[in-house]
Amino acid sequence: MSFVGELKRRNVIRVAILYFVSSWLLLQLTDVLSSILPVPEWTGSFVFMMLLIGLAPALIFSWVYEMTPEGLKRETDVDRTSSITPDTGKKISTVIAVLLVLAIGGMVADRLIPESTTPTEEAEPATEALPIVGEASIAVLPFADLSEEGDQQFFTDGLSEELLNLLVRIDGLKVASRTSAFAYRNSSLGIPDIANELGVAHILEGSVRKSGDRIRITAQLIEAGTDRHLWSDNFDRELDDIFAIQDEIGKAIVNALKDELGILEEVVVDVQAATTNVDAYELYLEARELFIKRERIEESIRLFNEAISLDSDFARAWEGLAAAEAVADDWLPGDGIEHLPLSVEAANKALAIDPNLSMAYAVLAQTGRNGEADYAYAFEQYDIAIVNDPKNTTAILWKGIAMTDLGYFEEARRLFQRCIDIDPGYLNCVHFLAGTYLNQGDIDKALELFEPTLDQNFHSTTEFFVPVYVQRGERTLAISLAHAKLDVPGAPAALWVDALAAPAADHSVGLARLQDWMRRTDSQDSLDAMPAIYLAFDAFDLYLETGSSASFAIWTPIAARFRQSEQFDEVIRNLGILEYWQANGFPEFCRASGDDEFECDDPR
Repeated sequence: MSFVGELKRRNVIRVAILYFVSSWLLLQLTDVLSSILPVPEWTGSFVFMMLLIGLAPALIFSWVYEMTPEGLKRETDVDRTSSITPDTGKKISTVIAVLLVLAIGGMVADRLIPESTTPTEEAEPATEALPIVGEASIAVLPFADLSEEGDQQFFTDGLSEELLNLLVRIDGLKVASRTSAFAYRNSSLGIPDIANELGVAHILEGSVRKSGDRIRITAQLIEAGTDRHLWSDNFDRELDDIFAIQDEIGKAIVNALKDELGILEEVVVDVQAATTNVDAYELYLEARELFIKRERIEESIRLFNEAISLDSDFARAWEGLAAAEAVADDWLPGDGIEHLPLSVEAANKALAIDPNLSMAYAVLAQTGRNGEADYAYAFEQYDIAIVNDPKNTTAILWKGIAMTDLGYFEEARRLFQRCIDIDPGYLNCVHFLAGTYLNQGDIDKALELFEPTLDQNFHSTTEFFVPVYVQRGERTLAISLAHAKLDVPGAPAALWVDALAAPAADHSVGLARLQDWMRRTDSQDSLDAMPAIYLAFDAFDLYLETGSSASFAIWTPIAARFRQSEQFDEVIRNLGILEYWQANGFPEFCRASGDDEFECDDPR
């Protein structure tokens, strides 16, 4: 018998076919499990190599041994007249046929049949639909970081936000804000419950596994009311294809909504690459994440600059740098750097590359409010920013604060509420809305907004609420908030509270002690960054010396005595507020009292 004939007789060829089909199925199973389990990126390669190594022993084993009714025996010890290799071969052929059917069926199910129509889903009882605000609505949950080291959260968050920003630009689609959706990171709630709380009909979730120059993204779109998958897919590509992947995911989501719900018929998704340098893009994502969280602003600025050094035409990196520099004077007091000119320079460079940006105009607007005493210019820039991106909540917030500076409280409240409507989780908007109610004398409404934020350690306007708790006799809470605002361990915050509790007394010694403490702890700049504290001590000259250009504090209840002083008149003139009033109208509690004079009542 020929060698090939002997291979057939001993079922070696059938075993080889069975080995290849089984190996293919095992590799597919490994691929699926690797996308949902925290296994190393090299798991698939490892399984493939083990299967490859095992091929030769399997073939040798099938050549040397034969299955008999008494069990395995060496082929040379078996009487060929009693051999059952033909029956064994038929059984192997049957197994091969079954595995091939499973393989082909799996391919069809994966590529052609929507997940929502699988028999398993049809057999499950339908989940009761939850009340949802409109069908054309979606939230993008933060994608999970499944990278081997677990150190790519900034990258996965950045990708999630990029997809969110892509969906935000689609007319007719309501998209939950980043702050609101990201609050459900690692939440134990089910998808229907999360969607119900966010008021959306659909959820996009997924995971990212990044290893070297490779990236695998798993994404799935879920209909929240029934917890049914409308679409899911895996993207295993080179990192250079990141923008193409974003484009594919965005198109797949829109197509799923079109097919399932018959909405968004005219939508065209087109993702433009922000940069051709992937390293610059990664640095940008990390820098932006730090800026959004207001963590390590100095590191955020460094990373934005590094991204720009790799791609000087990266407009969004210039815009991010402008935004970080714009807030740096508040977050990095005393670092010896004049950040406002740097923010303006970066904003202008960003707009020179891409004049359709939004945040860069909001940064330029801040120069009118904080640097050039030109509120008319500020509002012009804010309006451009908001037209370019109607959901730019930071631009809306900053415009609201500028309105508050001028005493236009009703317009400020509308802007803060608009910010909250877009992004309910934006605590800065909540705080400033609460502060505006405080300025108008609605203490109950102000506290209703302010107090739920206390356990989130957010203190953007806390100094304006410390006096409220002092007046209510809640000294312990007042001191606690004063400590939180000063943010210096061991700071004698009680001195601040004492000045508020007895405004008619002489507290010059207490103020000197507080300043001395701050100087000895290298924290004097932190005190100067909160000029409202000086108003509590009636230290009006010190208030002016801080050079604070933000006038939100002068309308608070604690500034009532300050508003009767000469320094108040000086602030109103120096900040360009009077000039704006004269050109655009006074707030309802202020009026002109001469050619270049004015007077104001208590805004409450």
